[in-house]
Order: sequence, then structure tokens, then C-alpha cells
Amino acid sequence: MAQTAHPPRVSYDPRTPNRNQIIQSPENRGNLTYQRMIFGNVSSIFNAAVDDDFVIKNPCRARSVRAPKKDTPKVVPWTAERVEAVTDALPERYKITAIQGAGLGLRQGEIFGLSPDDVDFLGRSVAIRRQVRLFTNGSMAFRLPKGGKSRTVPLPQSVALALSAHIQKFPPVAVTLPWDTPEGKPLTVELIVTTPDGKALSRNDFNRYVWGPTLEEAKVERTSRADGMHALRHYYASVLLDAGESIKAVSEYLGHTDPGFTLRTYTHLMPSSAERTRKAVDAALSSCAPIVPREAAK
Repeated sequence: MAQTAHPPRVSYDPRTPNRNQIIQSPENRGNLTYQRMIFGNVSSIFNAAVDDDFVIKNPCRARSVRAPKKDTPKVVPWTAERVEAVTDALPERYKITAIQGAGLGLRQGEIFGLSPDDVDFLGRSVAIRRQVRLFTNGSMAFRLPKGGKSRTVPLPQSVALALSAHIQKFPPVAVTLPWDTPEGKPLTVELIVTTPDGKALSRNDFNRYVWGPTLEEAKVERTSRADGMHALRHYYASVLLDAGESIKAVSEYLGHTDPGFTLRTYTHLMPSSAERTRKAVDAALSSCAPIVPREAAK
């Protein structure tokens, strides 16, 4: 009976640098993106080798092998001065988008999908019920916010005044889009922000023709995606954390499904225990009589 021929097993020379040695060489040790790319390529090669019976298993999938961690740069929030400069540089019609991002922590699609019916001026809250979703074919639809659930965020007085002024100057426009998918049931919503001809804002068009030129006018060098509209959301989170707001509350306001994600993203922005103590005592004593002797204050 004829035996099936198998390709010879691969032999390894111990003097040859192994995968981990190459990935973690001095020139690549700090570049996690490069490490993940190499690891993924090597794993793909071994998958092909398994399919062709050159090796029995893919060693990259062994329990003892850990893939390089994802390179997640720390969030560096914009300063209040930069937020103000960008807001001032935006066209009058779109200034409110920056205020919604920095003052309510909304995602870009949520800003585009906000309706005056979502704003409770008396109760000082905003219900985030939908976003404007852009699909790869260029079509748009209303959809639930990221994570598939709505949320409610506090409405600061400054944001309420800005929204009221914008609505008076640029009356909301009823826009009809399909719900959830391009083939979904049509839904008509009055939107706070639209194009001059009364259409829903497209993320791509807004970023290209409004946001990009605005950053140039404000002299903000856009070096990465971190300088997109999401920067306003990071600013919102940093303001809340600096004020001592809890991670749980910040996570709820941002619409994160996992508070742990919020903590991992913004933990480096949380004030230290010593700084919180200083602020708490200063706030408590700010209305009291001076406790520093006049002679010492001179």
C-alpha cells in the first residue's frame, strides 16, 4: 500500500535569532505597532505552513506566547485656549458643533444627529438618542449612538445659552433619513445643525471642507486623528476629571459601555490625591476669613 509523502519537518538552527529576539531588538523594542505587525505576519506564515502540513501547529497561538500589546498612545487633551481658538475659527453656522463636543462630550455623529427635541432646557439635560451614520457608499442613516443605547448628559448653562442662540439664528430643519441602514424605514427628525441647503452633515465632507480649514485658520497643526473633532470629547472628559468627577459618571456621560475603558483611556488625566486635597480644602475655606496671619502674608 502506497504511503502518503509528507513534506520534511522544518529544522531550526539555535544560532539563528528567533522571532522574539528580532521583534525586541533595540531598534524595534519601543515600537509596539511594528512588533504587532511582525507578529501578525509571522502568525500568518505559520497558518499557511499548518495548511500545507509543514508544521503541526502555529506556535504564535500557543498559551506560552503573548502577542505584543496594542500601542495605545496617551490622550493629550486640548487646552481651553485651543478649544476657544478653534471655536472662533469655525464658520458661524458650525460654531455650535465645537460647543456640543467640548460642552456635552458628544461624538461627531451624535452632534450631527442632535435635535432640539432632545434638549430639556428646564431640566438642564440633553438626551443623546441618535447619530448620523455615514456608510462606505456615501449614504447616511439615523442610528442609535455607538454601543446601541441612548444616554442623558447634564446641560451646562453656557451650552444651553449657546444652543438657544444658535437655534434662533439658524432654525432647525426637518431632515429625513432611513433608520439604522440605507434600506431602513424613513425617519424625519428636526436637526440643530445642517448644511446651508438643509441636509444632514456628512462626516467626510465636514472634515474636509469645514474642520480641516478651521484648524489651519486657528493655526492648529493636525498631526494625527487626535486632532479631529474627537479632541473636543477628550477635552470634555479632562475637564470633568480635573473637577473631581468619578470615572463611573464620566463613562456614563461619554456613552462608554465599560467604565474600565474610560479608566484606561483617561487615568493619566486624573488629578493626584494631593492635588484633590488641595482643591477641596481651598474650596472649603474660600468663603472663610483669611487663616494666614497678615504679617506672614506680607
